[in-house]
Amino acid sequence: MQDVKLDRREFLQSATLVATAAGAAAATAGALAADASPAAQPSAAHGGEIMTRRWTEQRWLLDNTIRAVGVDWDQPRSVSYNAPCGPEANADFAAIRSRVQKYADIAPAFEATAKRREAKAKEAEKDDQPVSARQNYFMAAIHYAAAQWAYDENNAKNIALNGRKRDCYANYAKLADHKVEAAWVPFQGKALPGWLHLPPGYQGGRIPAVWAIPGMDGFKEGSVSMYGDRFLSRGIAVLALEGPGQYESAVLGIHVSVPNWMAAGRAVYEWLAARPEIDSARIGITGSSFGSFFGTIATASEPRFKACAVTATCLEPGCHTIFEEASPTFKRRFMYMSGYTDEGKFDKFVKTLTWEGHIDKIKVPYLCVAGEADELSPLEHAERMMKLLQTNKQFVIYQDSRHSVGNVPAANLGPTPAQLVADWMQARFAGKSFASERWFVEASGRVAKTAY
Repeated sequence: MQDVKLDRREFLQSATLVATAAGAAAATAGALAADASPAAQPSAAHGGEIMTRRWTEQRWLLDNTIRAVGVDWDQPRSVSYNAPCGPEANADFAAIRSRVQKYADIAPAFEATAKRREAKAKEAEKDDQPVSARQNYFMAAIHYAAAQWAYDENNAKNIALNGRKRDCYANYAKLADHKVEAAWVPFQGKALPGWLHLPPGYQGGRIPAVWAIPGMDGFKEGSVSMYGDRFLSRGIAVLALEGPGQYESAVLGIHVSVPNWMAAGRAVYEWLAARPEIDSARIGITGSSFGSFFGTIATASEPRFKACAVTATCLEPGCHTIFEEASPTFKRRFMYMSGYTDEGKFDKFVKTLTWEGHIDKIKVPYLCVAGEADELSPLEHAERMMKLLQTNKQFVIYQDSRHSVGNVPAANLGPTPAQLVADWMQARFAGKSFASERWFVEASGRVAKTAY
């Protein structure tokens, strides 16, 4: 019997973090053909199964934790997936939370819900009920994407789910209450996948736009709300696009690296600036979670972006906390995103994941919104970066909040984080000035401001 050693401190720390956090490939390639560029085809499986020491040693702990606290053991994932769908999806996510008792339950639970929603959408479309059809297609796409999260390789199931997701979202786009179209940004002989949204009622002319970058477990289909989106409702177009390594980009064989994100920043800006609907002088970046790091690198590499706003920060150089102290699923996921199956080689690679040597190039307005008790990227790293950043900047910290900023009194009684970001970006597009300050939003809702 193999002698498996597990450090007691590591075990207890991991347990605390997770327990307290409230023929298919061919068919998919055909499905993609309708809305994809020739470069956007699924990538073959890469290099074998990803295995890490902590995944092997702590898998039993992971399943026991999920059994105890549910599918949101590491982050309030089901909450973030529910939000863009609206209240009708509440029952879907309640049932999923009840069904998921172990890690292996995640994909089947979401896929079953996706199939039910897709069937309802098709029935509504057949009965000439376009509003019901679009709502169900949208929710089906969200559930198919959520099912993909459990797959850390380009196997037949992941590729098939990706195809169903694209089909459902494309059907939603045809029926949406605003213009939505597939976006493929040329990139290193392939293409970065996205969806371009124009505000409801758009009648022409050039308008501002944001590139919305999701996090490690976020995806472009969930980046824009089905109704009442915070940016669209302010007259701002949204390019929801997955950069190198994120979700569908990983399916397409485009991997995470700092050079790739530098190149992506330039490619995405050029694509948006060439659109007849977009004002090239008013293009911003928003990034959430790992999107905060990616957005920072992209902004540093492309000086023509107007502003950058990031939330739920992943700004620890080398990312030790999220990969070595949090749930072992994070490291597995990022190894897939970066194309590594060998843990030793990946551990060397992560040392390159840093904003150091890049932020001196950022000269545009920068907003950072963080949780005081961030368990995935300790606040000290964001504090240090913001002090070093030599541009007009605003740092907003919510008292007692963990990584996913919100669900604490400070966020409920003080400025609402998502709306704060949207209002801040709208003000930057309008050319309004602001003071470089550090804000601390107290549990009472009071904002204590300190000048930089």
